[in-house]
Amino acid sequence: MDNALYQSAANLIKNSVFLTAFTGAGISVESGIPPFRGENGIWNKYDPKIFDIDYYVSHPQAALELRNVFYDVMEKAEPNAAHLALAELEEMGILKAVITQNIDNLHFLAGNKEVIEFHGNTRYFVCMQCGEKYEVGHIEFTDKAPKCPKCGGLLKPDFVFFGEPIPTEAYAKSFEYAHKTDVMLVVGTTGIIYPASTIPTEAKSNGAVIIEVNLEPSEYTIQGITDIFLQGKATQVMSRLMDEIKK
Repeated sequence: MDNALYQSAANLIKNSVFLTAFTGAGISVESGIPPFRGENGIWNKYDPKIFDIDYYVSHPQAALELRNVFYDVMEKAEPNAAHLALAELEEMGILKAVITQNIDNLHFLAGNKEVIEFHGNTRYFVCMQCGEKYEVGHIEFTDKAPKCPKCGGLLKPDFVFFGEPIPTEAYAKSFEYAHKTDVMLVVGTTGIIYPASTIPTEAKSNGAVIIEVNLEPSEYTIQGITDIFLQGKATQVMSRLMDEIKK
């Protein structure tokens, strides 16, 4: 039965017209990046308020706190076999786009070209006043909030904080692709973070087949959104799936 599932998934992927991937924290755990939720999640170690935009604006040391929580870990992280599999699928001309909830940049580092970052990224800081962007390596983390060299406005990491809207372009493109896709590969997400969680549901309602890769059943599995559920670590499942696709 297990082999049959992998064969079915591989055939659907190979024969797809517009394959997309939708990824969450579970694809990056094996790269050393902790998820937000769960036993070893960030919320169990740090107060979620540090990701609130009002807290960031009103606390000069907030950028340094984020550095300690996030950036030090992400700087050391490298793409794993699951990220590399998606990059290879794009290189083969099969995968059209990756829609990711992650802000860790690992899809870019793996080699994917068409990546829609639903929640932004950690590669840049953006000025809250003039909108100018700066590469994170050019920003010095001190005990004071970084300021824009151009206008003096407050710089913030270019990811979505609590209290901020989803970037307009990323939102529009994600749902445009959800409407176009005929097969969506869902990897490492629980399906509970709104509004990102509605993207596979939207794809399903438009006739797409949903192939899910997860350690445990997600909301998509439970609600019957998933058509094929491949259970296991993202690296192991994606490696096995790639072997099947290349046969």
